[in-house]
Amino acid sequence: MSHSQPGPIRRFFGGIWNTVNFARRLVFNILFLLVLFLMLVAILANPGVQPLQEKTALVLDMNGVLVEQFTSAPVDRVVNQATGQAQPEIQLRDALHAIEAAKDDARIDRIVLLTDGFNAAGFAAMRDLAAALRDFRASGKQIVAFGNNMEQKQYYLAAQADEVYLDPMGGVLLEGLGRYRMYYRAGLQDKLGVDVHLFKVGEFKSAAEPYVLDAASPAAREADLFWMTDIWQRFVADLAQARKLDVDGINAMINELPARVQAASGDLGKLALDEKLVDGLMTSQEVEKLLMERGVADDDGTSFRQIDLKGYQAHLMRENLGIDSRPKVAVVVAQGEIFDGEQSPGTIGGESTSALLRQAREDETVKAVLLRVDSPGGAVFPSEQIRREVELTKAAGKPVVVSMGNVAASGGYWISMNADRIYADDSTITGSIGIYGLWMTVPRVLEKIGVSTDGVRTAPLAGAFDPTLPLDPNAGIIIQSVIEKGYADFTGRVAAARGSTPEKIDQVAQGRVWTGAQAKERGLVDELGGLEAALAHAASLAKLEEGKYGVSYIEKPLSAFENFVVNMGGSARMQGVLRVLAPTPLLLDRQTLARVEGELAWLDRTGRSPIRAVAHCLCAY
Repeated sequence: MSHSQPGPIRRFFGGIWNTVNFARRLVFNILFLLVLFLMLVAILANPGVQPLQEKTALVLDMNGVLVEQFTSAPVDRVVNQATGQAQPEIQLRDALHAIEAAKDDARIDRIVLLTDGFNAAGFAAMRDLAAALRDFRASGKQIVAFGNNMEQKQYYLAAQADEVYLDPMGGVLLEGLGRYRMYYRAGLQDKLGVDVHLFKVGEFKSAAEPYVLDAASPAAREADLFWMTDIWQRFVADLAQARKLDVDGINAMINELPARVQAASGDLGKLALDEKLVDGLMTSQEVEKLLMERGVADDDGTSFRQIDLKGYQAHLMRENLGIDSRPKVAVVVAQGEIFDGEQSPGTIGGESTSALLRQAREDETVKAVLLRVDSPGGAVFPSEQIRREVELTKAAGKPVVVSMGNVAASGGYWISMNADRIYADDSTITGSIGIYGLWMTVPRVLEKIGVSTDGVRTAPLAGAFDPTLPLDPNAGIIIQSVIEKGYADFTGRVAAARGSTPEKIDQVAQGRVWTGAQAKERGLVDELGGLEAALAHAASLAKLEEGKYGVSYIEKPLSAFENFVVNMGGSARMQGVLRVLAPTPLLLDRQTLARVEGELAWLDRTGRSPIRAVAHCLCAY
């Protein structure tokens, strides 16, 4: 059987294609080899961990967001940070561990706290960090803080230092707490024609108000102002104590700020100095010179001897490479919104977080579990999955203690309520015991573009949950009934866990948000304290002696490739390579865009299942 030869035209275009294909492969292979070469250069050029010398200052450059857990996968985090596509993140545990180690490290003589890049943090996490800094000072070592400008959260950290210096051109801005939300009703319903139906139980479940109202309801204003005032009063009291100032004096300065700025001829730096908020006005170069005089110059003689947080962590890891055979308190971090299934770090998954708790329960070296919760809530079912794992862990004979971070509300409280002991910071946002449902219908949207929906059904409810049709009253009855049942389940489980009754829990529930201090007064938490206090209590419940147990964070292990990328990402040379290869970041207000996207996404998420209950407070501040 013979085959005909391809014609000349086919051979011509085939040759062109083969040439193009060869060129494509050649180019990509060259690029691959180039990247490989640059990576090898970065590895070989990395000097590794250098010996830590005497009289070294630990520089805590708080550049980024203070988090309980990194909010992205390791590879994504390295690439995003190197290329400027995401804000840097500082794990609270890393900062606390470094400060605690530095306190007893004879080679570290002081901490230098830089606040300029500190972007965001919850008040509970900041109070944990402030407590560690105060403990460091109590050891007799000095803390010096510096910033070009300081907003109130930056200043809160700086105020914990022995000396606070501000650039002469800078200022300190204390403005109070405010919480403003965007409301979408007019845009969704009047402009777009989207009808959003809210189903809830409780007077104060205001999380979904932005989708059905144009402004906050009186009940929402009342509840928000109640807990915000409590947090603000504590914030001012902490500042007054740290700086040895009068609370009334600080409040007067804040309330009279326009007049006082005007009296200071607009010189915010002089005003901060006059109000004793700072100890001096210095440029960064002058502060550097001061630290050189007090300490030791570096090898180049251009600055003071210092080490940053990452460098100090590397030293601590190298010095503690031995296998720790001591019994352990396992820490499982539950940070972010709660969704079904497996979720990446920074988000709580019903399956993934349950798996971490199960891993801790099945580890024979683990004698107690600390669940660190920083979550505004989310879906009800995955919240229940995690709560069940807490119960199973307790039933296995391992005590479970919850440490609430910045937020542990709604679904965040759901996963916390069955712990043997619940710790919260005074400024933790918690409670919000309530659930809601949202259902979106779009017949008016379709009508605007000349589209209608029609058909037949074999049963009364067939098609009742079709979003292209108006909401069927019978469907509304079903959804509301499910929400009411969910609320009864929530309050009933809280009552059982807290040794109360559903009626009493209902009085402090109804979706209302409380601070940690207010929640303790109402029996929703057991103790006021930070992460360290909760860890100590977990160890005591397991009858572990102080100093004779370890603390182990249970996390999904990194693959060999992820470990390689993470280690490489710490190299300045490798970061330079990534910047060259990465696309230019978009110059957009990512924070605002992410906020809008996250809030509107709940319409989509809840709309997938019409009878899905949501336990979310949307109560960040």
